[in-house]
Amino acid sequence: MPNEDWYLAVTAKRNRRSTASDLSRQLSSATGTTISRQIVYRCLGQIGQYARRPVKCIPLTATHCRLRLTWSREHALWTPQQWACVMFSDESRFSLQSDSRLTFTWRAPGTRYHQENIIERHRYSGAGVLIWGGMILGSRTAPHVQIGTMTSQIYRDVILEQHVCLFRGTMGTQFVFMDDNARPHRANIVSECLQSEDITCMDWPAFSPDLNAVEHVWDTLGRRVAAHQPPPICLPELWRALLFEWC
Repeated sequence: MPNEDWYLAVTAKRNRRSTASDLSRQLSSATGTTISRQIVYRCLGQIGQYARRPVKCIPLTATHCRLRLTWSREHALWTPQQWACVMFSDESRFSLQSDSRLTFTWRAPGTRYHQENIIERHRYSGAGVLIWGGMILGSRTAPHVQIGTMTSQIYRDVILEQHVCLFRGTMGTQFVFMDDNARPHRANIVSECLQSEDITCMDWPAFSPDLNAVEHVWDTLGRRVAAHQPPPICLPELWRALLFEWC
């Protein structure tokens, strides 16, 4: 392997999120050899290193992992009839600004889920709107879309009273409501509302969006909105696009 190729390979592995332009500049500074971005891609590709989007995951502690495993074991033998009584719910923020999709990592085939190729994060920036939705086997709620933060007052007055309570009234005592451990969901006024309406809540391990069926809906919804031509360029357009695709 020529010295330049060896240098590129070592540098890319040491800092996997360097861009091809970064690597080209570092090579020029270290060896005096100037190459284009395309040559960087070709050289690294010849040794099995390709620029790919990193996997994103939520940072988990040992306690999080233990609680997630306990929950999974407790529900592993649930029947379809039991799951049919569970309403999964969640909020998701959709942004006009991309998250980390412009960040790439240099990796070899088959190493997608290696630790060095994963970004741990659970917050995204940029102007956007918040959408709440619930789904149960064979049905779903109407979406609630808002600009701003979900407060415990809004969660009780809008989400619970206008959406969740309707399903509880229809299904009866076998109805089970699943929401995560976000702070507004665990406020006293929310707990009092759930208790007064006799709504059974599912215990939910913290930081477990991957266990929530609604996450698949958000993924599909995001892809459909992103495919709009022209794409939304302001919050009202994003709002309308989300409602259109949900319905």
